[in-house]
Amino acid sequence: MSSEANVQLLKEAYRRWNDNKGGSVDFWFDSVMGPQIKFDSLPQGAPAVPFAKCYDDRTQLRGYFEGLLADWSMLHYTINEYVAQGDAVFARGSTAWTNKRTGKVAETPKVDFWRFKDGKAIEFYEYFDTALVYDAATA
Repeated sequence: MSSEANVQLLKEAYRRWNDNKGGSVDFWFDSVMGPQIKFDSLPQGAPAVPFAKCYDDRTQLRGYFEGLLADWSMLHYTINEYVAQGDAVFARGSTAWTNKRTGKVAETPKVDFWRFKDGKAIEFYEYFDTALVYDAATA
Protein backbone atom coordinates (compact mmCIF):
# COMPACT_ATOMS: atom_id res chain seq x y z
CA MET A 1 0.00 0.00 0.00
CA SER A 2 1.07 3.56 -0.59
CA SER A 3 1.72 6.21 2.04
CA GLU A 4 -1.56 7.85 1.03
CA ALA A 5 -3.48 4.59 1.49
CA ASN A 6 -2.00 4.22 4.99
CA VAL A 7 -3.04 7.79 5.83
CA GLN A 8 -6.57 7.20 4.54
CA LEU A 9 -6.86 4.04 6.65
CA LEU A 10 -5.76 5.94 9.75
CA LYS A 11 -8.12 8.84 9.01
CA GLU A 12 -11.03 6.42 8.97
CA ALA A 13 -9.84 4.64 12.11
CA TYR A 14 -9.37 7.87 14.07
CA ARG A 15 -12.74 9.19 12.85
CA ARG A 16 -14.44 6.07 14.18
CA TRP A 17 -12.41 6.18 17.41
CA ASN A 18 -13.50 9.77 18.08
CA ASP A 19 -17.10 9.37 16.90
CA ASN A 20 -17.64 6.21 18.98
CA LYS A 21 -15.67 7.55 21.97
CA GLY A 22 -13.45 4.47 22.02
CA GLY A 23 -16.09 2.02 20.86
CA SER A 24 -14.26 1.01 17.68
CA VAL A 25 -11.58 -1.28 19.11
CA ASP A 26 -12.57 -4.11 16.78
CA PHE A 27 -12.04 -1.86 13.74
CA TRP A 28 -8.47 -1.19 14.87
CA PHE A 29 -7.82 -4.91 15.26
CA ASP A 30 -9.65 -6.00 12.11
CA SER A 31 -8.61 -3.25 9.70
CA VAL A 32 -5.49 -1.46 10.95
CA MET A 33 -3.25 -3.73 13.01
CA GLY A 34 -1.30 -6.53 11.46
CA PRO A 35 -0.97 -10.03 12.92
CA GLN A 36 2.37 -9.01 14.43
CA ILE A 37 2.56 -5.53 15.92
CA LYS A 38 4.87 -3.82 18.39
CA PHE A 39 2.72 -1.36 20.33
CA ASP A 40 4.35 1.00 22.82
CA SER A 41 3.50 4.01 24.96
CA LEU A 42 5.50 6.79 26.57
CA PRO A 43 4.46 6.02 30.21
CA GLN A 44 5.94 2.51 30.01
CA GLY A 45 3.32 1.10 32.39
CA ALA A 46 3.58 3.81 35.08
CA PRO A 47 1.26 3.17 38.08
CA ALA A 48 -1.31 5.80 37.00
CA VAL A 49 -1.69 4.13 33.57
CA PRO A 50 -0.49 0.53 33.91
CA PHE A 51 -2.08 -0.49 30.59
CA ALA A 52 0.08 2.07 28.68
CA LYS A 53 3.11 -0.14 28.17
CA CYS A 54 4.88 -2.16 25.50
CA TYR A 55 2.98 -5.01 23.86
CA ASP A 56 4.53 -7.49 21.43
CA ASP A 57 1.56 -9.84 21.45
CA ARG A 58 -1.63 -8.94 19.64
CA THR A 59 -3.81 -10.91 22.07
CA GLN A 60 -2.32 -9.15 25.10
CA LEU A 61 -2.70 -5.81 23.30
CA ARG A 62 -6.44 -6.00 23.98
CA GLY A 63 -5.42 -5.28 27.59
CA TYR A 64 -4.35 -1.78 26.55
CA PHE A 65 -7.80 -0.96 25.24
CA GLU A 66 -9.60 -2.71 28.11
CA GLY A 67 -7.55 -0.79 30.69
CA LEU A 68 -7.91 2.53 28.90
CA LEU A 69 -11.68 2.25 28.50
CA ALA A 70 -12.19 0.86 32.02
CA ASP A 71 -10.36 3.78 33.64
CA TRP A 72 -11.08 6.68 31.26
CA SER A 73 -13.96 8.19 29.25
CA MET A 74 -13.05 9.88 25.98
CA LEU A 75 -14.16 13.46 25.42
CA HIS A 76 -12.46 13.74 22.03
CA TYR A 77 -9.63 12.35 19.96
CA THR A 78 -8.79 14.85 17.25
CA ILE A 79 -6.10 14.21 14.67
CA ASN A 80 -5.62 17.12 12.30
CA GLU A 81 -2.26 16.44 10.69
CA TYR A 82 -0.71 13.41 9.05
CA VAL A 83 2.87 13.20 7.82
CA ALA A 84 3.74 10.14 5.79
CA GLN A 85 6.95 8.93 4.25
CA GLY A 86 7.36 5.44 2.90
CA ASP A 87 5.91 2.98 5.40
CA ALA A 88 5.81 5.49 8.29
CA VAL A 89 2.97 7.82 9.32
CA PHE A 90 2.90 10.40 12.10
CA ALA A 91 -0.55 11.51 13.25
CA ARG A 92 -0.68 14.73 15.29
CA GLY A 93 -3.54 16.32 17.18
CA SER A 94 -4.99 16.37 20.68
CA THR A 95 -7.12 14.24 22.94
CA ALA A 96 -9.07 14.65 26.16
CA TRP A 97 -10.21 11.98 28.59
CA THR A 98 -11.95 12.01 31.96
CA ASN A 99 -10.58 9.69 34.61
CA LYS A 100 -13.54 7.67 35.89
CA ARG A 101 -12.19 7.39 39.44
CA THR A 102 -11.09 10.99 40.03
CA GLY A 103 -13.41 12.85 37.66
CA LYS A 104 -10.42 14.90 36.46
CA VAL A 105 -9.88 15.68 32.79
CA ALA A 106 -6.59 15.24 30.97
CA GLU A 107 -6.39 17.19 27.72
CA THR A 108 -3.08 16.79 25.96
CA PRO A 109 -1.35 17.17 22.64
CA LYS A 110 -1.05 13.75 20.99
CA VAL A 111 1.35 12.29 18.45
CA ASP A 112 1.07 8.71 17.23
CA PHE A 113 3.76 7.04 15.14
CA TRP A 114 2.76 4.17 12.86
CA ARG A 115 4.77 1.85 10.61
CA PHE A 116 3.01 -0.26 8.00
CA LYS A 117 3.81 -3.38 6.02
CA ASP A 118 1.49 -4.72 3.32
CA GLY A 119 -1.30 -2.35 4.38
CA LYS A 120 -1.31 -3.31 8.07
CA ALA A 121 0.31 -1.62 11.05
CA ILE A 122 3.34 -3.43 12.43
CA GLU A 123 4.55 -0.74 14.83
CA PHE A 124 2.93 1.96 16.98
CA TYR A 125 4.28 4.42 19.54
CA GLU A 126 2.23 7.11 21.28
CA TYR A 127 3.43 10.39 22.73
CA PHE A 128 1.40 12.63 25.05
CA ASP A 129 1.82 14.77 28.17
CA THR A 130 2.28 12.11 30.80
CA ALA A 131 2.33 14.63 33.67
CA LEU A 132 -1.18 15.83 32.78
CA VAL A 133 -2.46 12.28 32.53
CA TYR A 134 -0.80 11.25 35.78
CA ASP A 135 -2.30 14.27 37.56
CA ALA A 136 -5.79 13.43 36.28
CA ALA A 137 -5.43 9.79 37.37
CA THR A 138 -4.38 10.57 40.94
CA ALA A 139 -6.42 12.08 43.73
